[in-house]
Amino acid sequence: MRLEGQGIHPAARPVAIAFEGEPLTAYEGESLAAALVAAGRPGLRRARGGGRCGVFCGMGVCGECLVAIDGIGTARACMTPVVAGMRAASRADDDAPAPATAGAPAAAGEPGPAAEERPDVLVIGGGPAGLAAAIAAARGGADVTLIEERHALGGQFHKQLSPSHVFADEGAEDDQYRAGRALIDEVAARGVRVLTDAVVWGAFPPMAVAAIVAGRPVTIRPDRLVLATGAYERGVPFAGWTLPGVMTTGAAQTLMRAYRVAPGRRVLVAGNGPLNLQVAAELLAAGIEVAGLVEAAPRPGLAALPAALAALRHSPNLMRRGLRQSWALRRAGVPTYYCHAIVGAHGEGAVRSATIARIDGAGRPVPGSRRAVVADAICLGYGFLPANEIARQLGCRHQYDPARGYLVVARDGCGETSVPGLFVVGDGAGLGGARAARAEGGIAGAATAGGTAAGGAMRDLRGHRRFQAALWRLYRAPLLTHQLADGDTLLCRCEGVTMGAVRATLAQGATDLGGLKRRLRVGMGRCQGRYCAPVLLDLLGAEVGGHTDEFSAFAPRAPIKPVRLVDIARPPASPHTTIGENE
Repeated sequence: MRLEGQGIHPAARPVAIAFEGEPLTAYEGESLAAALVAAGRPGLRRARGGGRCGVFCGMGVCGECLVAIDGIGTARACMTPVVAGMRAASRADDDAPAPATAGAPAAAGEPGPAAEERPDVLVIGGGPAGLAAAIAAARGGADVTLIEERHALGGQFHKQLSPSHVFADEGAEDDQYRAGRALIDEVAARGVRVLTDAVVWGAFPPMAVAAIVAGRPVTIRPDRLVLATGAYERGVPFAGWTLPGVMTTGAAQTLMRAYRVAPGRRVLVAGNGPLNLQVAAELLAAGIEVAGLVEAAPRPGLAALPAALAALRHSPNLMRRGLRQSWALRRAGVPTYYCHAIVGAHGEGAVRSATIARIDGAGRPVPGSRRAVVADAICLGYGFLPANEIARQLGCRHQYDPARGYLVVARDGCGETSVPGLFVVGDGAGLGGARAARAEGGIAGAATAGGTAAGGAMRDLRGHRRFQAALWRLYRAPLLTHQLADGDTLLCRCEGVTMGAVRATLAQGATDLGGLKRRLRVGMGRCQGRYCAPVLLDLLGAEVGGHTDEFSAFAPRAPIKPVRLVDIARPPASPHTTIGENE
């Protein structure tokens, strides 16, 4: 379903495409995923066990939206722009592979040597942290290159409209659009070299980054490196969570904010945290029926007042915005289910309804509390996990935080890690929100150019962090990982491994993630364990015990993103060049 009004209208010409032989109309430049969801075709990849999967993460991480495209091969629909005459088809897991990089066409002719670049500063990631870092480094006189996997800068928070749509006037833009555009404009004004469609597939000590940029292999060896890789949403498995129409709140926001496409006509939003409230309010404002907001945290009471006052003191505008969104839902009669979670999604070929249940203090469903909710789309937001693969490949020291359930990189006050000259900022370092990410990026960027951040930057960062700490006291809930899954629930979406199979393997003597991987292939699919590993680690801790540290998770190995073998096998620019000293 396409969204209309709100001061935004199509700018691109409508073009004819086809999906599995069916003619469809799309807007040139929008993502293929958006075009297919708008056309009511949510089922994309054909899974091993039968049935289809659809758009899930919406940011190129999960691989659930793989399709076969004439002239390209296999591509992620969420990362592939529509062109006139495009012909696509669902791709099965056992089809002959023909992978392509982020939807880029295969290079013609014989592969040439990989290019090599040596900027003063390389920034990876074009969200608020990366944009701020690039601006600060360039302001300090450094030669800066910024690379971004998507077709446009802005990241998940500051995502801009795709070229397929335009604002009718500036008044139609909200703060997120405007702030993102201002950062993007300043990056251009500062002379930062920007490379979009850049898939980083490996990082090699001491500081070499291997990427495919618009189909061209490049090795970048910066003097200083800033990782602003952001985060992706945590997967919490439950029965039916792989049905088309079940997606993350981030994916739903991308569909709405970038492409003006609704995830469904009647949408259920579930998870934990303020992003879900924002998405529900945005759906409502766009004219979409919101079936309910399912929140894992308890209803705020008098005990939450100190946290609410602290959050209000540090960011009154954000708190006022949240209150307005909450009031809009209440005024529209949208029910909010506190201390609840989705335990099942149902439908043939796509979501048609969901089952929700009250959860106890450990995150387990309470018997006798289940109720059905009719919905044709489900948006899930259970928090985020840092995208730390590059930092781990380059040897940055990490520590496991059991309260948050993820690895946190060790760094100093400027964001520099245990690897000299390598900085990690924003949500890729540990989750602190967009404002803190922007502040961290500015501080680290100034440090890479040998300077210091503008006065008050550290004070602002402390304020943003205090706001986030207070906010998450309001939204405190059990850390949900495996508690909602039954025996038939898929824990590893890529390889089709169920909770029952994992438990049987544990009963046979497997005691760690490596043992599960060797016996079941968990973590060996396209997402490289990004969704199943945190679930399995928590399950292992609950059923086997033992200590979790930075070496308990799957080791990140190249390639960390899908690439064509012909690209990564190309010879280096010089016969005396190696990618890294350990190669």
